[in-house]
Amino acid sequence: MPEATNKIIIFETLDSTNIKAKELASQGAKPWTVVRAVKQEEGYGKKGSGWFSPEGGLYFSVILPKSNTDDLQALTILAAYIVAKVIKEAFNVEPLIKLPNDVYLNGKKICGILTENIIGSDVKSSVMGIGLNTNTEKFDSELENTATSLKIELKREIDNEALLGQIIEGLRKTLATISQ
Repeated sequence: MPEATNKIIIFETLDSTNIKAKELASQGAKPWTVVRAVKQEEGYGKKGSGWFSPEGGLYFSVILPKSNTDDLQALTILAAYIVAKVIKEAFNVEPLIKLPNDVYLNGKKICGILTENIIGSDVKSSVMGIGLNTNTEKFDSELENTATSLKIELKREIDNEALLGQIIEGLRKTLATISQ
């Protein structure tokens, strides 16, 4: 099993944590390095769709160890399961997974996950980005009927650092079975 500590690099603002994590991975950053942004200016999801990432949410990407599966969708589904499980256990709520990469709470999207490969002559590694609406208090008019946050649903502030630690721990334990 990989060492138990994670290197977490925090940025005030990034265009995208996935872009930064892929850049760091190509420069030799080790697996389980976590890139976190207080806010993202150009966060994105599947097919380049935008991800609203204001200050308050939990936006991070993890450089994954080389996996024994080439199926990014399987990795993404595992991550959605882990995020939903952590939310359920930490807050006693019932999140739902919308396959392959979203987590919903009370009928609204709370989390999106995007896994991307870093490719040279073969797949060198993968980066998993997770955008989780934790302490977002308000969404713009185009999202207010489809997105929510833990703070809106639970009516209290969420400890992003503790939640990040729980999600990373869940990812490490689950992915250890398929990592090299």
